[in-house]
Amino acid sequence: MVRIRLRRMGGKKKPYYRVVAADARSPRDGRFIETLGRYDPRQEPSLIELDEEKVLDWLRKGAQPTDQVRRLMEIKGIWQKFQEEKSGKR
Repeated sequence: MVRIRLRRMGGKKKPYYRVVAADARSPRDGRFIETLGRYDPRQEPSLIELDEEKVLDWLRKGAQPTDQVRRLMEIKGIWQKFQEEKSGKR
């Protein structure tokens, strides 16, 4: 199964994350299929950049987001668009 999850980058005590599509069996910072965006919680306000088309494409293909990535998608409004599309409102 493909998961949409965070990949930790940056130095010690200075993390930032890339949002990636990866096989569920791969390690957290290991092999991934595609980069979908980035997240930096250390900025004020937190930086959340997601490529909406790529994320929606992976969700349509059946990729499952982790809880944290799902929260980020809800903040950006992508999760709501996917739910509307899935339920046939669009």
